[in-house]
Amino acid sequence: MDRTAPPPVKQEATRAAYGRALEALGHQRADLVVLDADLSGSTKTRVFAQSFPDRFFNIGVAEMNMAGYAAGLALSGKLVYCSSFAMFAAGKAWEPIRQSIAITNANVKIVASHAGLTVGEDGASHQMLEDLALMRVLPNMRVIVPADSRQTEAAVAAIAEVDGPCYMRVSRAATPILEDLPPFELGRADVVREGSDIALITCGVEVAECMKAAELLAEQGVQALVLNAATIKPLDDAKVAEVARQCGRVMTVEEHQIIGGLGEAVASSLAQSGVSVPLRLHGMKGEFGQTGPAKNLLDHYRLDAAGIAAEVQSWLAS
Repeated sequence: MDRTAPPPVKQEATRAAYGRALEALGHQRADLVVLDADLSGSTKTRVFAQSFPDRFFNIGVAEMNMAGYAAGLALSGKLVYCSSFAMFAAGKAWEPIRQSIAITNANVKIVASHAGLTVGEDGASHQMLEDLALMRVLPNMRVIVPADSRQTEAAVAAIAEVDGPCYMRVSRAATPILEDLPPFELGRADVVREGSDIALITCGVEVAECMKAAELLAEQGVQALVLNAATIKPLDDAKVAEVARQCGRVMTVEEHQIIGGLGEAVASSLAQSGVSVPLRLHGMKGEFGQTGPAKNLLDHYRLDAAGIAAEVQSWLAS
C-alpha cells in the first residue's frame, strides 16, 4: 500500500443529497408536499415518502398530469416539489409546466434527476441534454444546477424560501464532494479557483472536472479561474463580467447542448454587459449522446478534466 497516496475523494450523487434534504425540509415545513412519477426509488423522493406518507403522492407514469397536480396544490397554498427523470420532467411535461406552472407563477419546485451524459448506459433516449434550454426560456422560471451533494442540500432549502417556480437538475452518477464551496445563494456565482489566463464558467458535475482541468493546466503554466455558476437563471451577470475582464478569455463548460444552455446564457450576459472578450462554448455540439459508462462518455466528448484542459490548450495555441 502506498502510504503517500492522497486519500480517495468522497463522492455522492446529487440526487441522494436531494432526497436527504427533502426529508429534512419536511420536518420544517408542514405545507410541503412531494409528487413523483413512479420513480421515487431513483429520484430519492422515497426518503420523504417514508417519513411523510400523507404528504407524498405517486402520480404514476403521467408526468403531464403531475405538473397539473403540482400547480393545483401550489395555487391552493402548498409548497410543492415534484420529481422525475429530466427527460420526462422537463421534456414530456413542458407544455403543462408552461401553461399551469410558469404562467400562473405557481410555487412548484421541479427537481429533475438523471440528466446529462452521466446517465451513461441509459443512452440517448434518457440523456437529457436540452432541459436547461427548455427551462431557461420560460418566464418566471429559475434554473439551478448545483455542483455537488452539499450544494444540493443547501439549494433544496434555498429554493423553498422563494415564491414561484424553480427547476433544479440533479445527477444520477456519484461525483466528488467539493471542499470549501462557498454557501449556496440563489442567483450568485462563486469563484472556486483563482486564475488569470482564462475563466472556466461551469455548473453541475462539470465543476469538479474543471477544477481538475485547472490543476492540469497549472502544470503547463496556464492559470485557469473556475467560476461555479450554480444558478443559471438568474445568472450572476456582475460576476460573469468581472471574471471575463479579469482573465480576458472565457470558456463555458457544460454537460448540455451548447445551444440554449449555460454557454449561451453567458454569451448573452457578456453582450448585454458590454464586455468583449474571446469566448468559446464547450459542451454537446448539436448531437445526441451514446450508450456507455458515464466516465467513458465524458472522456469521449472531451468533457472530463483531460479533455477540458486539451480544449483550452488547443484554443490558446491557435
